[in-house]
Amino acid sequence: MKAVLQRVSEASVEVSGATIGAIGKGLLLLVGADAGDSRKNAEYLADRCLGLRIFEDQAGKMNLSVKDIGGQVLAVSQFTLSADISRGRRPSFSSAMEPHEARELFDYFVKELEKSGLNVKTGEFGAKMRVRLLNDGPVTFVLEG
Repeated sequence: MKAVLQRVSEASVEVSGATIGAIGKGLLLLVGADAGDSRKNAEYLADRCLGLRIFEDQAGKMNLSVKDIGGQVLAVSQFTLSADISRGRRPSFSSAMEPHEARELFDYFVKELEKSGLNVKTGEFGAKMRVRLLNDGPVTFVLEG
């Protein structure tokens, strides 16, 4: 599994002109699943996202996790993270997990996030979504698990 993790002041996701998920200070997670990924990958990735110390403490150092600050999480499925763009000009998605399996794994990943007790919102799996964010920093990381 892969995630693009962004520290945000706010973020939202919209489907067909309606906002279906919105958060304040916290994390925007764009998440993709590759063929062969498992629940173990989802558990690891959720733990890394929740525990990564990327929020500033009183001294201005990145020393706090989203759990430490009581932040919020917006998780959005994004199969394009599985793209192979090493050859040619058109992305190949042959390494992406099949949609029905990816939906189950994404849902499991979200449940792992929810175990933290934080406010977790999601996009709509497989839908055309518009994601808005106010990146705080900017702070962006790419994680694999």
